Amino acid sequence: MTDIVFLLLIFFLVTSTLINPNALKLLLPKSTGQVAAKATASVSIKHYIDRGTFSYHINGDQEPVRFSEIEERLNEILNDEEDPTFSIYADETVPISEVVKIMNIAKRNHYKVILATSPE
Repeated sequence: MTDIVFLLLIFFLVTSTLINPNALKLLLPKSTGQVAAKATASVSIKHYIDRGTFSYHINGDQEPVRFSEIEERLNEILNDEEDPTFSIYADETVPISEVVKIMNIAKRNHYKVILATSPE
């Protein structure tokens, strides 16, 4: 019995580390309305105020991608999806123009978009 409990403990510890979809530390804007829809992919926008630059990350990956590569990467991920949906995780300080650029990618490819916020 102890062996089974130990194996279950190891199993849950290993699987819980794989569940974190957004590993980047972002300060999301607050909202009272939350959507229950599930997104297949995510695009995170990190704003470096001191440098005046932005970095883009697909699915919470620590390695940034260039803006010109985002559409191609999303097409690879969402190509076979029946209801292609992705979420945008934008830091609170990111200008809306950067978010709209990502939303335009969704419009061109007929993807649904969820703008991630933190609850109020």
